[in-house]
Amino acid sequence: MPNLKEVKNRITSVMSTQQITKAMKMVAAAKLRKSQERITQMRPYAQKLNAILKNLSEAQLSGDNDNWYSQVREEKRILILTVSSDRGLCGSFNTNVMKGVIRLIQEKYEEQSRKGNVVILPIGRKAAEFFGKRNMELVGQYSNLFSTLTFEQASLVGEHVMNAFREGKFDKVELVYNEFKNVATQILRTEQLLPVVSPEPVVGASSNQVDYIYQPSQQEIVEALIPNSLKVQIFKALLDSNAAENGARMTAMDKATENAGELLKELKLSYNRSRQAAITKEILEIVGGAEALKSA
Repeated sequence: MPNLKEVKNRITSVMSTQQITKAMKMVAAAKLRKSQERITQMRPYAQKLNAILKNLSEAQLSGDNDNWYSQVREEKRILILTVSSDRGLCGSFNTNVMKGVIRLIQEKYEEQSRKGNVVILPIGRKAAEFFGKRNMELVGQYSNLFSTLTFEQASLVGEHVMNAFREGKFDKVELVYNEFKNVATQILRTEQLLPVVSPEPVVGASSNQVDYIYQPSQQEIVEALIPNSLKVQIFKALLDSNAAENGARMTAMDKATENAGELLKELKLSYNRSRQAAITKEILEIVGGAEALKSA
């Protein structure tokens, strides 16, 4: 039977851990409400901006006057923006992103990877630690963004990426992140940021293209909208990832609290059994001693 003092110490330790996980669950729930409101408000704007950009740029991007945002080059060097969290204790949230990036490299960029031409831009400390340990080339690092996430911070990331693409440092830019669906579900997304390409028309779908009057020219409007659209796309990905992280952490801490409760039940049962066995042993020793005195 286990030692009573050891079991009691374990009970105290598990109770302390349960209090911590319960508090972390409440904090994550409070943050989730705020982050969920932000991404819910952001999505209609991002979708409308992309729809307008699609209508404006279909002819522009496929014509003879392509701007540098849409220049399709030979895919020699690839940049992958990887959005993770800064902290752990959020279940499989970060693991799914890392596996998604590795799968993307293996399926699409294995040749570039063998030549060392796949570069990671980590957004979040966990991505930087993961790929840094695997000796993958990192370019820059953005950490501690999610505590005070703003559009200006996403704009800095967007400017960095667009400048690198324009200077020819990279021929293609991909974005990998977790999209928020609900508290318990995150959807892994992989999106191409650069070069910008018009979505392929869906067969049988009705055309919703709008005939605009351009002032100034169509090219000037498109060239102004594309960088803003890319920044909005990055900002939306960060908001999605932030909400997904809080949902994953809330779910993980709720499960940890439940597991601590189950463990406490087992430990208390073990403690009571050990205590009962100790008492029974003492009674038997007293009875045995009394019988020995009678025999004497």
